[in-house]
Amino acid sequence: MRNLVDAFPAQLNTAVEISQNSTLNIGPNEIQNILISGLGGSGIGGSVVSQIVSSDSRVPVTVNKDYDLPAFVGPNTLVIICSYSGDTEETVEVFGKSRAAGAEIVCITSGGYILETAQENGINIIQIPGGLPPRSAFGLPFVQLLTVFEKYNLVTNTYVEKVTAASNLLVEGKADILAKAEKVAEQLLNKTPIIYSASDYEGVGIRFRQQINENAKMLCWHHVLPEMNHNELVGWRTENQDLGVIILRNESDNSRTKERIRISKEIFAKYTSTIIEINSLGNNRIENTIYLIHLCDWISVILSEKKGVDSIEVAVIDMLKFELAKL
Repeated sequence: MRNLVDAFPAQLNTAVEISQNSTLNIGPNEIQNILISGLGGSGIGGSVVSQIVSSDSRVPVTVNKDYDLPAFVGPNTLVIICSYSGDTEETVEVFGKSRAAGAEIVCITSGGYILETAQENGINIIQIPGGLPPRSAFGLPFVQLLTVFEKYNLVTNTYVEKVTAASNLLVEGKADILAKAEKVAEQLLNKTPIIYSASDYEGVGIRFRQQINENAKMLCWHHVLPEMNHNELVGWRTENQDLGVIILRNESDNSRTKERIRISKEIFAKYTSTIIEINSLGNNRIENTIYLIHLCDWISVILSEKKGVDSIEVAVIDMLKFELAKL
């Protein structure tokens, strides 16, 4: 996994090349809403991208992580099917239901049933390289999701062109990123991580949680501000030095949210001494997002090494899939 995370900047550049060479046939129907459907390592890109474009997209965007299709999906819906393997059973089912609903569909996949079915039926495809653990392939579907928004003229900003600069930021800052990741991982060792962020960066917080779950084999949780100030904050009542708070921060965070973080930190400090702030770097939302994702990926991998666990192994998920296949 260390080598896969190290290759992330190069993966982003590959994804940009795929984007530049992709062609989509735009259907005649006016797009009135968007559904991004995917799970796990394939689905987290939808969560992140939906927040990046939220202030720019001219139509509402919904992220789906289930077997079922929302009732609003129809001929004026753009459904983006995102499955790295092309065989994710929940996404395959949504794919079929989207076709039955007459939706406009774009598939982002490396192969499997989804690729084969899309090719046979003339459905738009952006094919990405396969063979990686899905969580280590984040950059490939992430960039293609941005590509779909741009090619369908659903956003006014150009996001994909900013990805190359973000990749360069990671390469140039590699030593600093590794040093920060090492320090944070040491602080989180033998702790239960609690991840907080501003609400419009929740996708990044979820990604961090997922990476700690899968790479470091640790339970943790996440929440967002200001929402956690209306509920979870009350739960901070008992000293527990086994808890480690990580706050993902951006210069662009709402000024009131920044004040909420400041006050919340004072409350956390009464109950745990481990409070870590991670500030993004970069000149725009794409760079901020990619920087945080990469740094947090490194933290999860270094945590796995410090714990002496195999960051690649996901035997319990394989067992679950095996049992489901019997049904």
